[in-house]
Amino acid sequence: MSGKANKIVYPPGCKDITEEIGKEELVRRLKLLARAFQDMGQDDNDQYSGLAVYLATDYFLDHQSKDVRLLVACCVADVFRIFAPEALYKDLKHLKDIFIFLVKQLRGLEDPDSPSFKRYFYLLENLAWVKSFNICIELEENQEIFCSLFQLMFSIVSDKHSSKVKNFVLDMLTPLITEADSVSQELMDIILLNVVEPYKTQKRVAYALAKELLIRSSNAIEPYIQAFFNNTLMLGKSSESELSHRLYDLIYELNQISPNVLLSVLPQLEFKLKSNEESERKQVTKLLAKMFSDEGSNLVEQNRPLWICFLGRFNDISIPVRQTCVQFSQYFLINHPETNKDIVEQLKSRSHDPEETIRMEVVNTVLSVAKKDFSIINEELLGFIKERTLDKKFQVRREALMGLGQLYKKYTFGEKVEESFVEKVSFIKDKIFHHYYQQSSDDRLLVERVFNTCLVPYNMPEEDRMRQFLLLYCTLDEHAIKAFQEMFKHRISVRAMILQMVEAIEQQALLNPRIVSLSRTLPETGKAIEHLKKFCQIIKDDKRLRSYLIKLLSQDCTCKKAQDLVREILKKLGGPSQGTQNIYYNTIKSLLERVAPVMIDISAVDQLVSHVDDSVRGLGIITEGIDSAAEKSVKLLMVLSWTYPYYFKTEETYELLLTFMKHDDESVADLTLQIFNNIGKNLQKDYPNIYSSLLPVVSSAAKLGNPKQCKHAIRCINTICKNKEAIYGQIFEHYKKSLNPESANFITAIVGLGHIAKLCPEEFAPDIKTIVSKVIVKDLLMQDHTFGPSTTESWYSEHHVTEESMAKLQSMKLLTRWLQGLKSNANNSGTSTLRLLYTVIAHEGDLMEKGNINKPELARLRLQAGCCMIKLAEEKCFSDIITHEQFQALALLMNDSCYHVRHIFSLKLHKSLLTLRLPLQYMSIFCLASNDPMRERRTQIKQFLQNNITKRREYIKQNPSIQGRIFHFLPDYVMPYTIHLLAHDPELKEHDEVEPLKNIKECLWFNMEPLISKSEDYNYTFFRRMIENIKQTKDAQDPDDEETNMKLYAVCDVALGLLNSKSGNITLKDVTVEPRLSAKHFTKPDKSYSNTQNYLPKDFSFEGHKRIYTSSPPLFEYICIVEEGVNALIDTSGKANTSKGQTTEIIVESPGPVVNPLPTSPRDQRQPKTKKTDVGSETESSPNSSADSVKKNDSGKNVDKKNHRNEKLNTDTKDENKEPKTAKVRTKKQTKTSGKNVPKSMDTEESDGDEEDDSSVANSESQESQEIPLGPKAKKAKNVSDKNSKSNVRTSKKDTLQKSKSLMNGAKTDSTVTSDSPKPGRKRKTESVSKESTPVKKSKLTPALKNLSPSVSDCSTPSSPGRSSTKSSSSSVKSSAKSSAKSTPKKSPHNLKKTTITRSKLNRSDGESDESPPEDKSKKNVRKTASKQTRLDQFNVKSAPKNVRKGKNLPNGVSDGDSQETSSAASTPKSGTSIRIKTKVQTPDSTKKRGRPKKT
Repeated sequence: MSGKANKIVYPPGCKDITEEIGKEELVRRLKLLARAFQDMGQDDNDQYSGLAVYLATDYFLDHQSKDVRLLVACCVADVFRIFAPEALYKDLKHLKDIFIFLVKQLRGLEDPDSPSFKRYFYLLENLAWVKSFNICIELEENQEIFCSLFQLMFSIVSDKHSSKVKNFVLDMLTPLITEADSVSQELMDIILLNVVEPYKTQKRVAYALAKELLIRSSNAIEPYIQAFFNNTLMLGKSSESELSHRLYDLIYELNQISPNVLLSVLPQLEFKLKSNEESERKQVTKLLAKMFSDEGSNLVEQNRPLWICFLGRFNDISIPVRQTCVQFSQYFLINHPETNKDIVEQLKSRSHDPEETIRMEVVNTVLSVAKKDFSIINEELLGFIKERTLDKKFQVRREALMGLGQLYKKYTFGEKVEESFVEKVSFIKDKIFHHYYQQSSDDRLLVERVFNTCLVPYNMPEEDRMRQFLLLYCTLDEHAIKAFQEMFKHRISVRAMILQMVEAIEQQALLNPRIVSLSRTLPETGKAIEHLKKFCQIIKDDKRLRSYLIKLLSQDCTCKKAQDLVREILKKLGGPSQGTQNIYYNTIKSLLERVAPVMIDISAVDQLVSHVDDSVRGLGIITEGIDSAAEKSVKLLMVLSWTYPYYFKTEETYELLLTFMKHDDESVADLTLQIFNNIGKNLQKDYPNIYSSLLPVVSSAAKLGNPKQCKHAIRCINTICKNKEAIYGQIFEHYKKSLNPESANFITAIVGLGHIAKLCPEEFAPDIKTIVSKVIVKDLLMQDHTFGPSTTESWYSEHHVTEESMAKLQSMKLLTRWLQGLKSNANNSGTSTLRLLYTVIAHEGDLMEKGNINKPELARLRLQAGCCMIKLAEEKCFSDIITHEQFQALALLMNDSCYHVRHIFSLKLHKSLLTLRLPLQYMSIFCLASNDPMRERRTQIKQFLQNNITKRREYIKQNPSIQGRIFHFLPDYVMPYTIHLLAHDPELKEHDEVEPLKNIKECLWFNMEPLISKSEDYNYTFFRRMIENIKQTKDAQDPDDEETNMKLYAVCDVALGLLNSKSGNITLKDVTVEPRLSAKHFTKPDKSYSNTQNYLPKDFSFEGHKRIYTSSPPLFEYICIVEEGVNALIDTSGKANTSKGQTTEIIVESPGPVVNPLPTSPRDQRQPKTKKTDVGSETESSPNSSADSVKKNDSGKNVDKKNHRNEKLNTDTKDENKEPKTAKVRTKKQTKTSGKNVPKSMDTEESDGDEEDDSSVANSESQESQEIPLGPKAKKAKNVSDKNSKSNVRTSKKDTLQKSKSLMNGAKTDSTVTSDSPKPGRKRKTESVSKESTPVKKSKLTPALKNLSPSVSDCSTPSSPGRSSTKSSSSSVKSSAKSSAKSTPKKSPHNLKKTTITRSKLNRSDGESDESPPEDKSKKNVRKTASKQTRLDQFNVKSAPKNVRKGKNLPNGVSDGDSQETSSAASTPKSGTSIRIKTKVQTPDSTKKRGRPKKT
């Protein structure tokens, strides 16, 4: 109030208001006064200013009566209205108190049902209408008033308030923002908190109020919002605001409410998308995904750069970010079709995401869109789901397949479905059944579940279910039909297993074998065994539960009853729960789903047969428009008759089936015969009328039908008839009359005779034998009466085959069935038949070789002969009499020139092997598939081989009792048969032919790889011993032929080489059983000697995973592993001596020769330069010793024929001398230390002209790099050898030390590299390095290694001599090109033959002969000599004395190579002994000192 007191004047009719009056009287007087102020206008009211000031005193504002305060507030509000626009109250503090008082009074609006609400509403209306709170804008502390007012309004507003109240509130609050000079952060928090969660959901009215308030004040509040986000988002300033942790939620809500307020904020989000913080990127990505994908949003068009940046987050490194993008893709596809191209492209890349959850999210996204609006889904999006049905993770495959099934169900069985949608999902049924080809039990169970719930829902009415069942089968493709049939067969097998398990429980028999067998049909076999044991125990204890299970498996169980029984059994198990119990529950549930007849029962079969009858007669609308609908419908009945024969019980069903026999379509009648064969076992007893009607029809089909009908009719008679011999007798007589090529039933008679002979071999034995010998063989097979049509094709369809050839095909089948019925080789019938079939194959189908049969029919004839031999081989009595020649001819059908012959033959062989009736020997035939030119065929047969191996291993595990006959089942025993088969390869004329051996190597590996690669059953020791045992035997096919035996041994050496070079890490296992060999193929092993000879040509190589062998692998392999001396010398024979501590491999790399570029060089011997030993390096480096001076023998008198031939092989062509290629090797340490300053000579090829002529430079270069003239294949072999230099084979230390000592006593040899004499004026230079240059720490080596190491460094690389008349006189040595003067033949007590390695040998192609053209001594080519890295895979020393090639060393270290000298070894190690030493020496360049050998 003002300092001067004002006189109080009351309106007319109003009494004075004083503090002395009572409360009730005060209220009455205030009501009159409030009424007077309410009716008062704004004119001439100044006399009441005193009263107005008086009412605003503390007495009234703080009065304890709320009615008094309310009436005073109404009067004060009217005062503001009356005296507007002037403020009657001048004191700012007093003014603030008044407005705070008014805010408090507005809380009365909270309860609209209150008696005083009208006065509170009047107060609100008055304040809003006059905008009384705008007076506070001038106050310094106005934000406190505004915050309390806004907070109050948002807290009290509710659904009970009318729109008028809300509007007045908005009218009161909006000016406080739009007309204010500033908006505090606290006030913004109060407003904005109401638009984000959880307030948005919990206080929906307050959210609506805040939303409307923001819309009305968007222009005024925009700069404050922009400043807020700029400080928090971009500048990262800390804020005490509650919204600082909900920025992105707030941005989204503001974009929903008023996008204009974010025009300057959104561009800032592009930087946040590229933040280094994963959580921040995820939040921004989620925000933008929601903003872009909202229905009606135009943000994509408005902010294209931000959209492009957002698309980049689909490829974010963070999994949650990518997942967020994919999750929101469905909203883009539905709400924004214009973005579909971009989104589909991103989904395509994410469907191949390495993370499983992302791929699954893609599947779920597409499925969600498809369920909401299928018109959006195109072929590309459906393709994503199809691809994921083949995902490597089962969870993804499950989501994709179940999703497809649900789409099929929705758009096939739904009401008012568009035809285009039905067509779009038509592929799904085939895709689901194709998934049944997966080997996993999870996948097969999934297909069965989808079939029961989606493709043909089991809860449909029976008539509709059978209609859909028939329609589904008739519209499946060929592969899906096979899977459909396999699914039903698998269900029956599982049902039989459960029945056996229940019987074992009742009879208290052994349960474990049955549980193990049943567990293999369920996921996670290990856990399934535990769950089945638990289930068996419950069944054993609970008789009621067991009775439920027996009823479920009974033949009279109906579909409805099956559902109830399954429900009861699962209820007994406790129902679904969490944890382990839930896994057990799901396992038993999956098992019951497979065997419960929820789809087919007796009434369902009757209904189905009725639908099939309509289809066969052409009256059904179910199969309208489907090709071959009648045949497919009857085929479905045939499948069910095989799996559920006990459901075909009613007479009506049999009568309808009988009508199918009279159908014009032969295929329908043929299939019906098969149905009766499956279900007619008790037909004669149960339905004699049907039997009497059926028998004449079947007999007629057997006599006059086509060959297929004849076959099935004969089988049907065997099933339904009790007295079948009499009926067969009548049919047999008819066949005898029809055995005439002129008869219309000639081929039918041949087929029928064969089946009768098989089913009734004794009754018609004499007649059949006469027919076979006189008619089938002499008059039919051995005669060519007609000529086939001329054609250049190798195969054509069956309807083009001539009748005579078709009769011959059926005749061979007749012979086979006849012998199958006899089951013995009585009167040598089997021998004669096998000889005939062999002749057909050997003559390529033309038995009599008259040339009257064309190629396609010849192909069919030899194929049929091979298939018949396989059939006969299933019987032991015939497999034993099949000769080696017959088997080898049969095997060559795998390499037949006709593709169809190879394909069908391999399928027949695989099918027969899977039955385990065919001997293991026949699995070896698969190895020849390595020669097949088609990759698809090789892959398919490799899968056949793998399936057979798996089947046999599983059979052995399931049947422990066959251990005594394991030789016939263990797949590892296929290798001796494979070796024997390949040893008789027609292309292998001699045992050392390179090309045939290379082919044999591929064939061997084709069979070996599935046996040894990634197999826990692989036993290296067993394999090696088995192959080595073969080398101790002779070929039983021709034991006296030396060349035949050598071929066998050569193939064994190839197998041993593959075993060592490609087996990777070798794990030695104990061999409890000595490998057995077939006495039919191999003689008894001769243990009086050890056949360690190498029978392979010297240029035969094995490129393995870990190492490279040249020639055959050594019998013994030594690896030097050093740690402070020798910890172990390991022998691969199987004995291992493990050492403790860390081991170190030392690999010696020796420098190669350097070619002297000078046109001439002095003939006198030059002393090589020496290098001083560096003490600090702790590595000994001796001077290069000079080579011994040897006189040149120009006359060549001492050159014998053999060495002259070797000399020819060492001669290079003129072209190779011009631009020799060199491979340079440098040590690991040099490569690391040199960094980028690598000399050019280390990494690039140089010509001879780039080399220095000074001998010192040559010496330094020879130490710096190693130049090896290599051909393409030798380069490849070297690279593989460098990478795979480590060995994993261990052996006994004691045995190896003894062998190495004895070896070193007679194996010291000179390693001088020799070459042919260069042309005059041209010379090559080679540096000679002594053995002491090998940096091995002598002080820490054992004596055995000390004796061994000089010879290691001195071993020369072997030459490539041509074939010699003496086949056992060659030795193979692989080493570096270092030469030592101290180990020359003159000084060595035991001189061995020197060998040389030449460029011509390394560069020789595979098809090149070992022979070289005679050497022209007048024009000798200059070539480089190669020094190889010392990795001694072999060190073979022969005991016989050899001619030692002794070359004169030229001054620069180049051997003259013309003189020869014969020396004999006083004593040599045992032939075939070999050492493998892996060492490595750091070869420094000319400026660096040598250091310690690097440990690896």
